[in-house]
Amino acid sequence: MLSLLIGLAQLGHIIARTARNPEFRALLILYGIMLVLGTTFYARVEGWSVLDAMYFCVVTLATVGYGDLAPRTPLGKIFTIVYVMIGSGVFVGVAAEFAITILRREDARARNAPVRRARDELERADDE
Repeated sequence: MLSLLIGLAQLGHIIARTARNPEFRALLILYGIMLVLGTTFYARVEGWSVLDAMYFCVVTLATVGYGDLAPRTPLGKIFTIVYVMIGSGVFVGVAAEFAITILRREDARARNAPVRRARDELERADDE
């Protein structure tokens, strides 16, 4: 349980750090706009509930595609084609920015590791 809490705290730190990146914020806003547009479209055109429409949008943009919901109207199918082509790129961009932040964090840790080891050794030498 403790490791889960530590992992969640680290994830929160990574999300906070990533959110400072203007490119990530722009992609996240664009992703939110895509969700709102898609949800509105599917709720009106396909007659789905707002929850079903949003669920379909999230599953579709994440490229999971469970297949439990599918557009039935020609307009819905055409919209979905364009929605997937644009939205999957936005989703990949959000995921990539998140991954880049994690990699930069690990790279910084690796570069600082020798400095930390030397500092720890000096502190141990002072204690003796």
